[in-house]
Amino acid sequence: MSSLPVFSRRQFLRASGLAIASAGLAGCTSSMNTDRFRQETMPVYRNPEFENRWADPGMLEEPLTGLPPQDAYFADVYAEREDGGFLIPAVPYRQIDPRFYRQEVSDPFGEAPGTIVVDTADRYLYLIGSGGSATRYGVGLGREGFAWSGRGVIQWKQKWPKWTPPDSMIARQPVLAKYSADNGGMPPGLDNPLGSRALYIFQNGQDTLYRVHGTPEWQSIGKAVSSGCVRMINQDVIDLYARVRGKAPILVI
Repeated sequence: MSSLPVFSRRQFLRASGLAIASAGLAGCTSSMNTDRFRQETMPVYRNPEFENRWADPGMLEEPLTGLPPQDAYFADVYAEREDGGFLIPAVPYRQIDPRFYRQEVSDPFGEAPGTIVVDTADRYLYLIGSGGSATRYGVGLGREGFAWSGRGVIQWKQKWPKWTPPDSMIARQPVLAKYSADNGGMPPGLDNPLGSRALYIFQNGQDTLYRVHGTPEWQSIGKAVSSGCVRMINQDVIDLYARVRGKAPILVI
């Protein structure tokens, strides 16, 4: 695959004051992509700017400007692929706002190369590169994704992780009891809420319960949804996983 195309973006800096808001964070969960596992009892954070606008590019309320072209390059990036014995479906990328496609941009933060920066306000994850560049990915955020901010490290990474719903979720949805910790969690697979990869964030040697992970629900990218931490398209989180070194620093804004 050729190197990522470069697209310019306005530079911006975030304030340095970062509050830790981990109280009440019950573990990274994610809504399932089948009706019987929908998180109906959990509050939904909505972003009206993007909601329901990208289902048909021909029905946009206003033209998109300064965005990457929807061309064969992205068809390749988001094509069907085999990984770990699973066949990951192609992503219908034309149904996603193009600003959330994986792309090379100018580094807007000035962090050290190799640092991950999650911009929760704009629904982006950046992997800072060298020479003032960064790889930017679109992300979706569940309510857990808004519950922690600050600096940490990627303590460990997992390919095709198991998913273990917390006890509080099982109490709300007893059907999930078969995936409890005592029962070994939900096996890896295409329907697993953590998707094809998971990156586990620690701070001061302690698990924050905050994760960057894949999702089979590509429709949630760029949106705030019922549950989950920082979710990425499976093809994107595989790319990120391969680029991130162990104990990489991460900044969540």
